[in-house]
Amino acid sequence: MARISVVFWGLLVVCCLAAMADAEYVKYRDPKQPINVRIKDLVSRMNLEEKIGQMTQIDRTVATEEVLKKYLLGSVLSGGGSVPATNASAQTWIDMVNGFQRGSLSTRLGIPMIYGIDALHGNNNVYKATIFPHNVGLGATRDPELVKKIGAATALEVRATGIQYTFAPCIAVCRDPRWGRCYESYSEDHSIVQSMTEIIPGLQGDIPANSRKGVPFVAGKTKVAACAKHYVGDGGTTEGINENNTVISRHGLLSIHMPAYYNAIIKGVSTVMISYSSWNGIKMHANHELITGFLKNKLRFRGFVISDWEGLDRITTPPHANYTYSIQTAIHAGIDMVMIPYNYTEFIDGLRFLVNNSFIPISRIDDAVSRILRVKFTMGLFENPYADESLANQLGSQEHRELAREAVRKTLVLLKNGESADKPLLPLPKKASKILVAGSHADNLGYQCGGWTISWQGLSGNNHTIGTTILTAIKNTVDPTTKVVYKENPDSHFVKSGDFSFAIVVVGEPAYSETFGDSVNLTILEPGPSTVTNVCGSVKCVVVLITGRPVVIQPYLESIDALVAAWLPGTEGQGVADVLFGDYGFTGKLSRTWFKTADQLPMNVGDRHYDPLFPFGFGLTTQPIKPT
Repeated sequence: MARISVVFWGLLVVCCLAAMADAEYVKYRDPKQPINVRIKDLVSRMNLEEKIGQMTQIDRTVATEEVLKKYLLGSVLSGGGSVPATNASAQTWIDMVNGFQRGSLSTRLGIPMIYGIDALHGNNNVYKATIFPHNVGLGATRDPELVKKIGAATALEVRATGIQYTFAPCIAVCRDPRWGRCYESYSEDHSIVQSMTEIIPGLQGDIPANSRKGVPFVAGKTKVAACAKHYVGDGGTTEGINENNTVISRHGLLSIHMPAYYNAIIKGVSTVMISYSSWNGIKMHANHELITGFLKNKLRFRGFVISDWEGLDRITTPPHANYTYSIQTAIHAGIDMVMIPYNYTEFIDGLRFLVNNSFIPISRIDDAVSRILRVKFTMGLFENPYADESLANQLGSQEHRELAREAVRKTLVLLKNGESADKPLLPLPKKASKILVAGSHADNLGYQCGGWTISWQGLSGNNHTIGTTILTAIKNTVDPTTKVVYKENPDSHFVKSGDFSFAIVVVGEPAYSETFGDSVNLTILEPGPSTVTNVCGSVKCVVVLITGRPVVIQPYLESIDALVAAWLPGTEGQGVADVLFGDYGFTGKLSRTWFKTADQLPMNVGDRHYDPLFPFGFGLTTQPIKPT
């Protein structure tokens, strides 16, 4: 009897150990397992609350470690200007993101959250980050390899703050510069936008040669998940009104606004953000045909689709009029993750109700969750959920600033250079007795960077982040014996009596983003026009325009000796002086048509009635001055 007991207990112990070993091995936690196996295993273990949590993205202002744990949330974001503290360091960002991550990892299944941010031209919400030129300028470079390098540098600066996901690039084709987001678009020509999708492998890494088309790819801890946006037609709205209606045939939509998405998907983009705008009266957030039918089924996109900020609310007019309807419509359309961003319990309760009452099938929920998990598994988030603190020194690194300075040089478009080709004003001599620098934008880093810099709308002034203004760059560049006089808005008497060799006038638009940038008249900021008139009527002058798009300049053109479009160059203003004074030549070409009057708009290259001030592709060149 005793012998039988020993055998029995021995078998029981073996069975228990085997069961424990079996319990400890979980397929979804094994990086050696194929990703689809891991996804299937994890989804099979998840209850409805956990699935809905993965589909939920909230702003950091309403997020805590406890909230992430209680509601099983899949994602957190920083909206424009949503920061843990004013002038927060990389370490402060890391501590915040890691704190949220602890909440996620303490849940039953330990699914890591993914943190997203609008790193549109560098990690632009973050103090001391390198701010690269906005896309409108990068389009003028015609240099996809440069843009890829910018993507790689941006990825490092995003990872430096512990963040793994950027809501970029914007691959809109802006067809009307009255649109307040036109500077986020590389060009009015889809072929240039297509070429600039090379930023995606910069951000995410180059996809493996044998990778299936449409499957997301992120190369590891120095790369981030990217987001192609805003799907689709956001740059084609009537009169350039933000979030408005794009009236165009299916052929027009597919031939102008869709092509860059083909490139983005082929390059392994992880996510696609839906546009606030409508196509022929149908809200894109409600468009099942284009999201599920075309993007997911026809283009075979296998990453996840995310809404824009409060995008579900805006399905109805007025917004949030029937939120249950909006949830049902958006999830049915094919949206996988919802950027809520504040009232997350309303979304969770609403989606739970819709699933439990069979308004939304569980298969649609499983598809959404599988896509979100595919991105998280692909980027190694389960293996490396926390920030790599050794990357903190990448924020605003000198190497990245030098890259941004090179980008600035290549974005500059020379529109006029003297009265004739044999009498050019540029490049300027570094040695002169006295020169005048004038204009509201000459010594204003905030204006130089534009919108989506430190705050959502951007800022004015020099005390919000670190960089080099154009005035400082000029002083750094000229000969030590050259006297530089700066006066923001001099009158003509001051200029005439100043005995200046020449003047540099830097004027442009204020900082803005989205609807706040929509403009009917496209004029430069006062007192810019009078500054141009006072200075250029009295001395030889170069006018440098700091704008997010072409603006009205024809009335002043005759009095201007040389005209440079510098777009929104970012923090590295030294790149402007590098070219003005001949260390490098002008090479940029317009990626947008420069109109004569706003009454001509919309007017794009290829239009039948095409009568621009400067045509698409225009740009004078200069040769660098060889040092003696």
